[in-house]
Amino acid sequence: MAVRTRFAPSPTGYLHIGGARTALFSWAYARRHGGEFILRVEDTDLERSTQASVAAIVDGMRWLGIDWDEGPFFQMQRLARYKEVAEQLIAAGHAYRCWATKEELDQLRAEQRARGEKPRYDGRWRPERAKARGLVPPAGRPPVIRFRTPEEGTVGWHDLVKGPIEFPNAELDDLVILRADGVPTYNYGVVVDDLDMNITHVIRGDDHVNNTPRQIHIFHALRAQLPQFAHVPMILGADGERLSKRHGAVSVMQYPEDGYLPEALVNYLARLGWSHGDEEMFTVEQFVEWFNLAHVSRSAAQFNPEKLRWLNHQYVKRRPDTELVPLVAPRIQRSGGKLGSGPDLAAVVALLKERSETLDELAAQAMMFYSETKPTREQLEQSLAGEARAALAELAAKFSAVGDWNTESVMAAVNVVMDKHKLKLPKIAMPLRVIVFGRTQTPSLGPVLALAGKKRVLERLQEHLAA
Repeated sequence: MAVRTRFAPSPTGYLHIGGARTALFSWAYARRHGGEFILRVEDTDLERSTQASVAAIVDGMRWLGIDWDEGPFFQMQRLARYKEVAEQLIAAGHAYRCWATKEELDQLRAEQRARGEKPRYDGRWRPERAKARGLVPPAGRPPVIRFRTPEEGTVGWHDLVKGPIEFPNAELDDLVILRADGVPTYNYGVVVDDLDMNITHVIRGDDHVNNTPRQIHIFHALRAQLPQFAHVPMILGADGERLSKRHGAVSVMQYPEDGYLPEALVNYLARLGWSHGDEEMFTVEQFVEWFNLAHVSRSAAQFNPEKLRWLNHQYVKRRPDTELVPLVAPRIQRSGGKLGSGPDLAAVVALLKERSETLDELAAQAMMFYSETKPTREQLEQSLAGEARAALAELAAKFSAVGDWNTESVMAAVNVVMDKHKLKLPKIAMPLRVIVFGRTQTPSLGPVLALAGKKRVLERLQEHLAA
């Protein structure tokens, strides 16, 4: 049977790191085995589901390069199907209608807690128990439909990540599968969907382990073959707590905003709970070729923003300059930079990307070539103190005489002036950086002056030396 996996997010917010990793693992498993990957939207939370969240999830997956073969399918467009299957379960004796009110259920739970028992539905509307109690369906009150959960024995499966898992049926009560308004509950809707879509492997976070026994019971009641289950470990923050907003866990689409490359985030997510030997960096193609569930860890993974930044830096350095240009240019323009007034951006990128962990950092550094940043009065006074003013005046004259303006000719002029005035490089480089670029730190002096161009360097020197 061909492998078919799925990613089934709820559109109640953005695509977060945990969801993105689940999608990535499911996608990679399907691609590794020549199978198909399905996108399904579980939009039954009517109060919280939004189209904006659907768009955020789709955008996030597309940015990461996670493509799907079918979908997106929406549960709210399949209500008739859930009702149909629920009626089949009732007819087969695996489900029944329940008219218990919220008040009755609250009272039941309170009484159970008072007795020191685990709060649970007592099955009072099971047909045989309702008859024994003399319960009569009330007129005008729409019922929910509950699944008749086996009360004895155990339910288990061999998890492809965690190994054998088993639950006693006595721990489970009769869950609601269809609400009174016809909307399915999670554990029921997911089974019908997985059956209809022929899902062979359910790969998801291990917070779903406790849902699996209920779903297995429904599969069995429908006489359906079980998919294989693989529950991947949760992602923790640096403090050992589950990853959340307070750890900086943001929408996947915040990462392109902050200057991350998709291949860096994909590489990082792949290594969160999975490994291939000691490989730290690999292409998407390598990941798909290597991915298997046997090497998914059973232990929780820890999200490390610093490691992600380091990895992004490696990918920034590897990206061809011409590919980085269209990613960096809009960032410079948003910051007020004027690309037409500076050097070729590809050359600037080539110079700066070795020092830039993100595209934002690259753009911020590049601004020294495309903005009119001027030194402060205090910076200028410090820069022109002592021997510096005379040395810079002489350097301006030397620069004026340079014919072929490049790194070598610029530094040759600098070295002549340094030797004459017996100055070390920092004594002349720091004032030059402040005067020409309005900042104290830049890459090596020769290349940045060469890129800035003779006209700009001379204009800045003459302007501030005359002040």
